[in-house]
Amino acid sequence: MTELVTFGETSLRLSPVGDERLETAEDVRMRVSGTESNVAVAASAMGADATWLSKLPDSPLGRRVERTLHAHGVDTEIAWADEGRQGLQFAEQAPTPRADRLLQDRDRAAAASVTPGELPMDRIQRADATFVAGSTLSLSGDIVETAEAVLRAAGNGLVAMDLDFRPGLWSVEAARETLDGVFDAVDVLIANEDQARTIFDRTDEPRTFAHALASKRSFDTVVITKSERGALVCSDGVIHEQDGIEVDAVDPAGQHEAFTGAFLERVLSGAGASEALTHGVASATLARTIPGAMTTANRAEVESLAADLESGR
Repeated sequence: MTELVTFGETSLRLSPVGDERLETAEDVRMRVSGTESNVAVAASAMGADATWLSKLPDSPLGRRVERTLHAHGVDTEIAWADEGRQGLQFAEQAPTPRADRLLQDRDRAAAASVTPGELPMDRIQRADATFVAGSTLSLSGDIVETAEAVLRAAGNGLVAMDLDFRPGLWSVEAARETLDGVFDAVDVLIANEDQARTIFDRTDEPRTFAHALASKRSFDTVVITKSERGALVCSDGVIHEQDGIEVDAVDPAGQHEAFTGAFLERVLSGAGASEALTHGVASATLARTIPGAMTTANRAEVESLAADLESGR
């Protein structure tokens, strides 16, 4: 079984029940959500041996994160902190014409202080693939240094990064400067279309800028996701595209991570770019029908929908 190691910060996501607003809600649901942990869950559901590395507060909230990941079949290697807090997200889903809202509360999160010495670097070196997201690098200068150490230690395996730019966490300028410093260690870059346009200042269509990014920055593979409209991948100079499927969306929060987890699992299993893309889109489509940012779609469901997508090409 292939091993995917992910490293990053994970928050507790608090959401009003139904269509309530944050300022008036009396009841909220609490779920676990973090880009790297969500990707690990999606990859595990597809059959990968997935491990999440991080630092958490030694508190009931930190242990809630660990327990949730174990329940989803993800192994964990956690540095437990006596200081620092559990990061939070406050998410409001809203029907049109209201806009969804996501408020981040991650200041002084325990993960921001993690050092390379607190992580099992030997496990990273042995992994078939390692994954980190840009949102984690926004936490602090310390975690940027640790993330860079993780990416460079993983040089013997596949190194994947999600651009994961979130304006509420840092500025465009800060994100560009920080990410430019680690891109040379990355083999596979995955990005949402809008985020890629912002960070790389692109106005051309996705096929063109995906090819340009792969060529100019020496990524082996560039993946651009387009939410419900599907995704494309540029691999070895060849563009593959897969349209999405219209569904009754329940919660779109985890669709990008569901795509990424399924895509990476297929790549690690030896699948070609086109097959990995189709499975990623299938996983993302199913994730939109599931509450919460962690997908519970299983491999059989993903493969069945992927087969439908391939037959419809």
